[in-house]
Amino acid sequence: MNYPTGIKKEHRQIINYSHRGMTLEDDINHSNNYYREKDIAYIYKKPTPIKVTKVDFRKDRTSTIKEAFYQEPSTTDYNGIYKGKYIDFEAKETKQKTSFPLANIHPHQLKHLENITRHGGIGFIIVRFSNLNETYLLKEEDLFSFTEKQKRKSIPLKYFKDKGYLIKENYNPRLDYLKIVDNFLEVK
Repeated sequence: MNYPTGIKKEHRQIINYSHRGMTLEDDINHSNNYYREKDIAYIYKKPTPIKVTKVDFRKDRTSTIKEAFYQEPSTTDYNGIYKGKYIDFEAKETKQKTSFPLANIHPHQLKHLENITRHGGIGFIIVRFSNLNETYLLKEEDLFSFTEKQKRKSIPLKYFKDKGYLIKENYNPRLDYLKIVDNFLEVK
């Protein structure tokens, strides 16, 4: 940049275009929309169960929720059907580079995924290590095995690399996690 006094200053800004503001949830929602549009699968984000206790009704027929609370703990983030199989999964992001904190998943969510799998459904978690730009799918069985055998408070990245499945980013669908689920269906 040239200033009026003749001083020249150069300003270099490093721009990181990876994800361009996208979050894991946005990527999964985009993928699920693609799956529905192409009639591949019907998977939806579950709403969080809340109970509204106070509403402000206005004369212009609009209203605003003033007070609400969580009715019960929610189970997992997503559920639906694919190739005749029920699918249920939780999606989490972490900025950690070496492990995923187990505190990010509640015990009732682990139990829920275990129940889904026990009854013939497909349960898993999708974890994005945002600082590494890596997203993994970990089957419920491997998640349960880790939590039962290990006393750690986090799952090491190496465990995801060894037991999980790296989900590559695409244009459409952004995260083709059903390609990995196809592997589960072929094994059974």
